[in-house]
Amino acid sequence: MSEVREFIFEDIPYRVVRSARRKRLGLVLAQAGVEVRIPQRCAARHGHLFLQENIHWVRAQLLAANQRASQVPHYTYAFGEHFTWLGRQLPLERARNTRDAGMAPDSIRLYTRSQAPDQAQLQGALQRLYQREALALLKEKSQQVADQLGVIFSSVRVRRTKSKWGHCSIRGELQYNWLVCLAPEPIVDYLVAHEVCHLRHHNHSREFWQLVQGVCPRFKELRRWLRDNGHRLTV
Repeated sequence: MSEVREFIFEDIPYRVVRSARRKRLGLVLAQAGVEVRIPQRCAARHGHLFLQENIHWVRAQLLAANQRASQVPHYTYAFGEHFTWLGRQLPLERARNTRDAGMAPDSIRLYTRSQAPDQAQLQGALQRLYQREALALLKEKSQQVADQLGVIFSSVRVRRTKSKWGHCSIRGELQYNWLVCLAPEPIVDYLVAHEVCHLRHHNHSREFWQLVQGVCPRFKELRRWLRDNGHRLTV
């Protein structure tokens, strides 16, 4: 069980988090703010000193985090507004029924039972549509790459995760963050290639990256784009 204490150094509030599982001191920018993580038997003063010694790094990270937060788009959830799908800005239109709902070449068509949904209802319905469409697209793309490599996966799932864009389990289960489908399609193709290649190599060895490059020659450029712009992908 972790022990947490809160402090402030200069103008930066921080928390000292003591944990029995931790072996060394560390600094983390968490949702709750700056955390100094220390081993269970470590004196708190070592945590304070560690923060002070690394205060320039902390300030730089906080500045970068604030800049990234300012780049996240803010939407008004209403029909007629534009939302992103595969890198394209498309208007949100009202679908006549559930069969008509989906991603069209020139629009996003959403069906709602309420004729006058509020923003929260519309956002929830839109996110469910994205998840459905992303799952279908990622299944199709995963199968294409798996057929190309001669490998088999057991399932494909989508989730909205905080730290990972994709995951491949030892049991052949593929999982993707559905928000990736807001990115341009080559980015989606890179992520799929990355995860499907893990069906053959469950590591990040040289052989793994060679396999990724064979499927997706531009993988370095596309991986960099996802790292630098992934925080902008939200709906």
